[in-house]
Amino acid sequence: MADYSTVKGTTIQYKSADPGDPQLGEVWYRSDTGDIKVRAFVSAWVSGGTLNTARQQNTNAGGKDACITTAGFTTTNLSINESYDGSTWTEVGDLNTARRGQASAGTQTAALCFAGTTPPITVINESWNGSTWTEVGDLNTARRNIESSGLQTAALGIGGSLDPGNQAITESWNGTSWTEVGDLNTARDLFASSGGTQTATVAFGGIGPPGPNQTRNESWNGTSWTEVNGLNTGRSSLGGAGTQTSALAIGGATPTALANTESWDGTSWTETNDLGTARYLAGDSGASSSSAIYAGGLTPATVGTTEEWQVGSTTQTVTTS
Repeated sequence: MADYSTVKGTTIQYKSADPGDPQLGEVWYRSDTGDIKVRAFVSAWVSGGTLNTARQQNTNAGGKDACITTAGFTTTNLSINESYDGSTWTEVGDLNTARRGQASAGTQTAALCFAGTTPPITVINESWNGSTWTEVGDLNTARRNIESSGLQTAALGIGGSLDPGNQAITESWNGTSWTEVGDLNTARDLFASSGGTQTATVAFGGIGPPGPNQTRNESWNGTSWTEVNGLNTGRSSLGGAGTQTSALAIGGATPTALANTESWDGTSWTETNDLGTARYLAGDSGASSSSAIYAGGLTPATVGTTEEWQVGSTTQTVTTS
């Protein structure tokens, strides 16, 4: 068997205390404890600020340091909009139309909120300028439990449901109006998207043929959807963040609330660190997987919990046998 110095070209350092500023990948032996330690790359969920109004079926725009969460449901549909600065949620300008099951796209200061149920199921689309919402061009097809990707001026509205059935419809927004483009291969609702761009995103999980807890994953190239490798754990009512090639699938239900988080590298999904609180139907966003935020949802109790996805390095003890 090759020894460490042959493989890595260096020996393991012998230290009586952890180094003050270890480099990523650095390995050392602690003479006082007998431990072998390494500076490793890690990613995990950490607790953030609590929403002022606990809710489910809210939707986010922006990332973990600058985000809004909009609408949703408690015992009634909400128009409440809250803004997040990385630590605290503050109530800001409300939507014109209270709803749940809607979609959001964009950033903290330039966002869209569209579709959902008021009731009835609606086509209404509102635009946010950082202080107020204004109704702009409506969708062509009313839907609820719809997904989204993109920005305030270039977005997608994907799938969703009407009474009585799931929809495969995809509509593209150019800043003024919606145009129907290529449909999903499988009509679904209560699924998630990476939140990527108008021309590059993935959509995964949800409810659709052949049943509720889908592993199904489809990739969008700006023209059409293609089936790609599915989730490890089939689920609905989950969250998503990131890009077409670097995404997270967050929480969800089977119908039991899940804490599972999976990471997508553009080819396959890998189980990674779980949420601190298992839940579903929460507000999800993050233009990159490293900026992901998950707020509110059901446990099945309605909660105001916020978790942020942190990426960085830490010192870990190596288990040996």
